Amino acid sequence: QVHLVQSGGGSVQVGGSLRLSCAAVGTTEGHLCLAWFRQTPETEREGVAFFDGDGGARYADSVKGRFTVSKEDDKKTWHLQMNSLRPEDTAMYYCAAWWCLSYMRPRDPAEFHRWGQGSQVNVSS
Repeated sequence: QVHLVQSGGGSVQVGGSLRLSCAAVGTTEGHLCLAWFRQTPETEREGVAFFDGDGGARYADSVKGRFTVSKEDDKKTWHLQMNSLRPEDTAMYYCAAWWCLSYMRPRDPAEFHRWGQGSQVNVSS
């Protein structure tokens, strides 16, 4: 069993930066694909950054060039560095993970079976 523990988030002004972290706790043998999703009361859950089966990091167009996902293998922890934040980045952010094979690039929230508790990000103008 594995579960995800998130940290980070908070409030920042436009143009500022925040970092979210997601730690995998429990049995993590095998390769985990991880994604960061965000959601507001008005929108569906949107995937913004992905750590795929091949170990590559990929991003939604809305955050490309501003957000960076990284991983600390020894700590089984992923980070989402968010720079140049905009008001439209305001949302609850969730990390999500599930075991995957090298060719997999999961994108649908239904493909992930472990979720973090969520971290609120507020960007004010």
